Amino acid sequence: MSFLSKSTVLLLFVLCCAELLFNRFEFSFRFLHSKAYDALDPNGNITIKWDIVSWTPDGYVALVNIYNYQQFRHIQAPGWSLGWTWQNNEVIWSVVGGQTTEQGNCSRFKGNIPRCCKKSPTVVDLSPRTPHNQKIANCCKGGVISSMVQDPANSASSFQISVGSAGTNNRTVRIPKNITLNTPGPVTWNITCTYSQFLAYKTPSCCVSLSSFNSKAIASCPTCSCGCRNNINVSTDCVNPKSPNVPVPGQKNIITPLVQCTSHMCPIKIQWHLKLNYKDFWRVRITIRNLNYHMNYNQWNLVVQHPNFDNLTQVFGSKYKALTLHSTTNDAAMLWGIKDYNDVLMQAGRDGKAQLELLFRKDKAAFTSTKGWAFPQRIYFNGDNCFLPSPDAYPMVA
Repeated sequence: MSFLSKSTVLLLFVLCCAELLFNRFEFSFRFLHSKAYDALDPNGNITIKWDIVSWTPDGYVALVNIYNYQQFRHIQAPGWSLGWTWQNNEVIWSVVGGQTTEQGNCSRFKGNIPRCCKKSPTVVDLSPRTPHNQKIANCCKGGVISSMVQDPANSASSFQISVGSAGTNNRTVRIPKNITLNTPGPVTWNITCTYSQFLAYKTPSCCVSLSSFNSKAIASCPTCSCGCRNNINVSTDCVNPKSPNVPVPGQKNIITPLVQCTSHMCPIKIQWHLKLNYKDFWRVRITIRNLNYHMNYNQWNLVVQHPNFDNLTQVFGSKYKALTLHSTTNDAAMLWGIKDYNDVLMQAGRDGKAQLELLFRKDKAAFTSTKGWAFPQRIYFNGDNCFLPSPDAYPMVA
């Protein structure tokens, strides 16, 4: 399985429209997928706005904005790439705040040569080290876009493009077609589009183990949660952490995961531990372990669903935001690391973990130590649903 390979997915529904606003021509597109709905983020989407800001003698200048309206999913390294197909013989004269990946065949031009003549061009973001005169606002983040809740100031990305051999007014301009936003996943986004884990991963990318202070029993991550060792259909490699050939931390992020050899083969393992059970309160410790030697997880986040978040009293070691899914109850929360303290989950090894704790007040009308009530109903890591043990394996809580 390829957790972070770049590819595209066919989109099932397209809605295109064009609108003239104060002499500015704006394209709008919508691509939806029937399997993309998420009850924990029902309105989450990525929106791309293609806004023509001025006309040129042979075309136009457009500002392209990518907005991440998802609450807890972000686009991580190696970042996004945006592609489309021209309807006619358009070319790209210049890009500010981004770059095209290939020039294509520009032999029909003499003298002034376009930056890209491909029928289906691709634009990628620039690095943060790009010179100031090649930047525009919201550009140059290496293709990384934060989630709306975790870092709203960095939840958008932009570039400016000058298009030639194109229409020069709102009657002759043609909308690009087959617009796709490729992100690590793989998953395809478009102007308004939603995330589908079903399309992004063939198997889960994280798992959860459960334990309690008063029980020796541990509900471990289920075997083969993210793949099985020696399975020819799984591309994930693994290494023994005691091997002398374990990769040295500090290498650049590599797309293909290299995980510790475990029974579950997940790159991320989350442990939910019932730490204390007081008379009026109960306390949970959550440990996130990175078992992937090829990846640091910058700006990681968790989403946890549990019926007692209405009674959350204090959070230790992370930031918190309630995700109120129902008007009368708060049963879900987003948790993420504190900047410059634990917001980066390092590669597998001694430093490849983060911990946080939750203190809940007991609602005596609802709290029970039976039937697994003290354990989460669902946990997401970076927006992906993690594999939980079977309820009959849950530890007993006194």
